[in-house]
Amino acid sequence: MNSHDVSKDPTFLEHLQRHKENLEVAQGVKGLSARPSMSNGQTLFSFMQQQLVNALADCHWDGKSFKTTFLPPAYPPCIHHIDKLQRIMIKGLSLETHHRGRYLVARTITMTERTTAVRAIVEDEDGDMILLQIYNQEMELGDAQSLRMGTLLIIKEPFVEVTTDGEYGIRVDHISDVSFILDFPGLVHLKRTRYAAQAANASSWKTRGSEHFTKGEFRSAIQCYSKTLEYQPSPELRQIALLNRALCFLKSDCFDSALLDVENVLQTSVLSEKGLFRKAQALYHLQRFEESCETHGIIARNYPDNTMAAREYTRASARLAEQKSGKYNFKRMILEAKKRHPPTLDRGTYIGPVAIKKTQSHGRGLFTTAAVKAGDLLFCEKAFSHAFRDDDDNDPNNLRLLLNADTDKATIGTQVVLIELIAQKLFKNPSLLPAFVDLHHGTYESANVLEVDNVPVVDSFLVERIIALNSFGCPLLSRETHMGGAEMEYEIDHDRLDYEFHSCGVWTMASYINHSCMSNARRAFIGDMMIVRASRDLPADTEITFWYESPMPCVPRNLPMNLQHWDFICDCMLCQDIDSTSKSVLAARERLSSQIPKLIKKNRSNLQLVEAAVSRIADTFPQPAHEIPRLCLYPLYFSLATIHASFNNSEKAIRFGLMTLESLGFVIEGGNVPHVSDTPLSVQKWALMTDEVVRCWMVLCCAYQELAPELASQAEGYARISYRICVGEDESFEQTYSSTLSDRVDGLLMNAE
Repeated sequence: MNSHDVSKDPTFLEHLQRHKENLEVAQGVKGLSARPSMSNGQTLFSFMQQQLVNALADCHWDGKSFKTTFLPPAYPPCIHHIDKLQRIMIKGLSLETHHRGRYLVARTITMTERTTAVRAIVEDEDGDMILLQIYNQEMELGDAQSLRMGTLLIIKEPFVEVTTDGEYGIRVDHISDVSFILDFPGLVHLKRTRYAAQAANASSWKTRGSEHFTKGEFRSAIQCYSKTLEYQPSPELRQIALLNRALCFLKSDCFDSALLDVENVLQTSVLSEKGLFRKAQALYHLQRFEESCETHGIIARNYPDNTMAAREYTRASARLAEQKSGKYNFKRMILEAKKRHPPTLDRGTYIGPVAIKKTQSHGRGLFTTAAVKAGDLLFCEKAFSHAFRDDDDNDPNNLRLLLNADTDKATIGTQVVLIELIAQKLFKNPSLLPAFVDLHHGTYESANVLEVDNVPVVDSFLVERIIALNSFGCPLLSRETHMGGAEMEYEIDHDRLDYEFHSCGVWTMASYINHSCMSNARRAFIGDMMIVRASRDLPADTEITFWYESPMPCVPRNLPMNLQHWDFICDCMLCQDIDSTSKSVLAARERLSSQIPKLIKKNRSNLQLVEAAVSRIADTFPQPAHEIPRLCLYPLYFSLATIHASFNNSEKAIRFGLMTLESLGFVIEGGNVPHVSDTPLSVQKWALMTDEVVRCWMVLCCAYQELAPELASQAEGYARISYRICVGEDESFEQTYSSTLSDRVDGLLMNAE
């Protein structure tokens, strides 16, 4: 949905085909021994050489640099306890094989390299070496948490992949398939797969944990505090270890675990100030704002001098108010989105008059629970996860080409980053797993196991599949996209009718909305917040729909909307009409439509020929536009409206402005000129909503000021509602449009901030 799909681009088709050919070649060596073919020295030298090659191996396209991630054929994560697995050594590994029922213990012996994975050379107890590639943990293993030389790892059911350069290495896609064992001083032999107890007692482990915490090494600190708890500490030391570990969990975004630790503290120390405060923080970050506020209330009553808690209480109360009322300060949100990088906003999710229900033919959908008007807020949702790409940033690490041979899909953007972010979020907070994995994932079947060895099981391929079917490409601000598409004053920018974005995210509530070309809602974005408003008046129990792909054509559509990626073909009234229209009529529309731009250029000062050609296209539609919209006509009518307005021919500007809206399915009364006194301008039926609808209402507003001044403010009112639907808010309307201050016929303020 608005992501940058390049599956049909010849350049990337070649990449995808080469990837599939490499997979076929790899299958030819499946089962052969992965016994090292080079000496240890040669292996290390080759790794260092490859590091230099990778540093210079960025791909380039359209002036942008990017890296390529190849997805292997999907395979399930290990779902067996470690004591049910048998040890295997590197010399026992086989190529292109998932070593089910086995585990490998290895130690990193090089610094890590970060490309599209975290890469290092590891050795086993026998001194044999192999390349290790860990996916979906690049950001997690950065900075103080980095995978250092000498780190011990346990790799469950290792998979040996033949790489594109003909070499091979262990590939780990699932987070739960690898665990890191701290290399405390004195731990030398790989046979000792448990910690060497360098600390003699609980207090020593607690001290060591605090040292790691001070260095920002939270994963190490957590393990030390866990050792403290294993050594039967005193009740006081137990409380300290739990509170300290909870703080480390908070710093690591492991809010479920933090909450569990503080709940254990509060069982024996009901009014622990630190316990209550950290509980409130964990609940806040899990977006459980009401519970967070309740906990803050206890702190406020018992510790009134805690100013930090008071500030956090105010913040949690603001989120709870947003969650309940749907009232937001959109201007402030816009400023924050521009300032923050990434534009992750601290806001609550509001779910308005909507509910998930079963549809008759498209699985689950979202339905209204009460009657709503065009422009009403249906919900304003914070992203489950959001991966941002600043299009002015040419860092290849922030732009990836993702190739999936299983689905024949190629996308450019931040999908790879989003997979990593969501996999990590689910791994750290397994309470979020049920809601996420409940999203549509096609025919992909994952193991029905949520935890093994007290560790959440997260299937990275399930995450990828859910993202592929449920993620949304998104701009930083829909307002900026709206303004960018209106740069051409006298016509519609056909090349930007369906925007594609490199940033993307998953919004779980929005994922339940089904597609229809006859959509009745529209999404907009401010940072990582999605705002969905009704684009029509809807009675209660109406299914909400919006576009997965825009039906707006550069040329008249000859086929129904084919949404093969989502496994269906649209059967809306618009698509049914196209399917039932003869090929000769569709060809005539296409031929006539293609002539219009040339006619406009030649006859801008005398548009009679253009109007006659447009009229001939209109004659090919047997049904009225309010029943079946005439999508190929609305850009032509709009061009005529704006050109007539530029020549101060207000009567024709009004005529063609109204025809623009009517071609989209609007039913409007009281708008014709000459105007009948005391007859209001009224939209009897709202219809398909595009950004050009706002501009069209403003063209009408400016034209009415000359011929029917009493209608100008009414037209501007409808422009404001349309703007609210398209952009998500109308607080910035006066900064964007003005019928008096703009020198354009559509009132757009091109220098608007």
